[in-house]
Amino acid sequence: MAHRAPTTLAQATLPEANRALLLATLAFAACFSVWTLYAVMGITLQQQLSLSATEYGILLAAPILSGAVLRLPFGMLADRISSRRIWIYQMLIIIPALLLLPLVSSYGGYLFLGLWFGLSGVSFTLGVRYVSSWFASSRQGRALGLFGVGNAGVAITFVLVPLAIHYLGWQWVGPLYAAGMLIITILFAVFSPAEPAQAYPETSSLSLRQLASDARIWRFSLYYYFVFGSFLALLLWLPQYYMQAYAMNASHAMAFTLFFVATSSMVRALGGWFADRYGGRAVNWSVFWVCIICLFFLSYPPTTLIIHGMEKNVQLEIGLNVWWFTLLIFVIGVAQGFGRASVYKVIHDYYPHHMGSTGGFVAAIGALGGCTLPIVFGLAQDALGIITGCFMILYGVLALCMITMFFANQAAQYQQKLAQARRDNFLLDDAIPFEHEDPPCK
Repeated sequence: MAHRAPTTLAQATLPEANRALLLATLAFAACFSVWTLYAVMGITLQQQLSLSATEYGILLAAPILSGAVLRLPFGMLADRISSRRIWIYQMLIIIPALLLLPLVSSYGGYLFLGLWFGLSGVSFTLGVRYVSSWFASSRQGRALGLFGVGNAGVAITFVLVPLAIHYLGWQWVGPLYAAGMLIITILFAVFSPAEPAQAYPETSSLSLRQLASDARIWRFSLYYYFVFGSFLALLLWLPQYYMQAYAMNASHAMAFTLFFVATSSMVRALGGWFADRYGGRAVNWSVFWVCIICLFFLSYPPTTLIIHGMEKNVQLEIGLNVWWFTLLIFVIGVAQGFGRASVYKVIHDYYPHHMGSTGGFVAAIGALGGCTLPIVFGLAQDALGIITGCFMILYGVLALCMITMFFANQAAQYQQKLAQARRDNFLLDDAIPFEHEDPPCK
């Protein structure tokens, strides 16, 4: 079922490969901006509809949920038929939802449209299948890393939505996005090249049962749950966090969150280069160590300690100011950008001909992090009343990832030593008859 040795795919001519990568990245950026539309709209909707933290988390999770669930079936379909063609249809389908946005005024209506917007999240799986068909294994990390820069499409949302509301009015956000999506769809349909003939080799597609029974795929999915799922959850949650923890206004909170999103997205290409050069597993392990150190400090809630001295009490204030907090978030974002690229490099090393199904499965589990984590963040805040509860949860998720990777690495090293011992014994057994052979006659 799995292909351990990297298999070099036949490459198309370089200009077509680069053109395919460029247009796929632009289309992914446009779709990602729609997928995360509620990251900006949600703050206003929370105030207008008087939503609790839990209700706010559910609203943010609605588009992420449908996008996550649909990534797997669309990925399996993309292993059978043209991912480019499916992608064009997917972009056309979400345009009506954007046009309906000005007509909605209830919480239920926004949830329904959010689920509809979620179809745009499928674009990542389709793009991975499309881009990976153009490049050899030795360039997969860089190619998929460059494609992943499309995550920066959320920056479009953070910049465009406030401007549209300020100059045109709230009712024009949906139609403006619909027009932009239509233009991108036409450009992609007209100028993107069709997949090369060898993109769909005569190999059986992996079934859901095969995917679900492969422990390695579940490990990759857990890693992606953190490096992508928590990134997605943070870009949705950080604006509110800045406003609550540091008394910022909405525009300043958006600007700080935009810094986190843009830097994390742009370094993904560099992460792909590192994965090609040093190996995806080594990059992932380094990423986890960097993140867990940062999360340790972020998880500690603002605390006041009173030490009863001999003559007077000494009061200590423990907490991160906005600049130290932003620095740690920046480091986590950069590390996650590296991790998102390296995970898919490792996937391609093992499953070069099934990037649609395996990539879709991993992407679905990862996107579920962006769906479930904001809800858990809201529940933790409502139940515990601790604003740093979100980082405590991420610390626990990451600890589980590191424990899983540690034991997986130990098992892999044991298997390698066992295989080497068997090879040594085999060679020794072959040599025994010759060592005891009678000397030739003189």
